[in-house]
Amino acid sequence: MEEKIVGVTFPVPKWFLDRILEGGGKTVFVKPSTLRVQPGMKVVFYASREGQAWLGGEGEVEAIEQFTNVEDIIRKYGDELFLTPKELRQYEKERERWHSRGRRPRPWMVLKLKNVRKYPKPVKPPRFIAVSGRYVKEKEYREILRKAGL
Repeated sequence: MEEKIVGVTFPVPKWFLDRILEGGGKTVFVKPSTLRVQPGMKVVFYASREGQAWLGGEGEVEAIEQFTNVEDIIRKYGDELFLTPKELRQYEKERERWHSRGRRPRPWMVLKLKNVRKYPKPVKPPRFIAVSGRYVKEKEYREILRKAGL
């Protein structure tokens, strides 16, 4: 029997994670769409660059939308975004350099989060997490929570 997928994990620079996990109404996470995410799934934040661990925490996906234009995202979500409008526009410019020529860029995945919580202790993942992210299965999620002290 296949183990159930309960969430996803994405690498995020630590200074951005603090905006999501420290409260302040930043509940909208934006990422190029690479994984199939559904309401109720967990988003486990992996601190990329410095830290390289699940030292942030998690949120539960309340709603998902797809966009092709960052300006539409900025208009709709404004201050709820964990990135500033300037940062999101810069992310889009960097993304244009990443995608292969001739391939259509993936849409932007916008995740509205609820029940965001910070982990008491960092947890090192067993393997590298690529920028595209990966799925988190039930057993791994339980182990993350155990090691985080929850």
